[in-house]
Amino acid sequence: QVHVVESGGGLVQPGGSLSLSCAASGSDSAVRVGGWYRQAPGKPREWVATNFADGSTNYVDSVRGRFTISRDVAKNTIHLQMNGLKPDDTAVYYCKVNFWDSAYEYWGQGTQVTVSS
Repeated sequence: QVHVVESGGGLVQPGGSLSLSCAASGSDSAVRVGGWYRQAPGKPREWVATNFADGSTNYVDSVRGRFTISRDVAKNTIHLQMNGLKPDDTAVYYCKVNFWDSAYEYWGQGTQVTVSS
């Protein structure tokens, strides 16, 4: 069974930093494309960042320059480094991955990020 597990969320003050991790396991192949999404209270789920198969990245405008998505190939893990956090970044953050042997997309359970003074 494939498992995708996010971790690293918590409570942080505005201007602070958090590092999220998305650990993928149970697949016969490695992560091909990994992405982060978030859902704030009362809002639809929003795309945040993607780490593509060729290693290129893209970000939603509101986080570009503050967030960095990366991968640890050996650990089959997608990371999201978040700096300069703002109250509007408060949301449940979800990881989505697919693998080299399938285009099926898997979601993690989410991790809460709260930015508040």
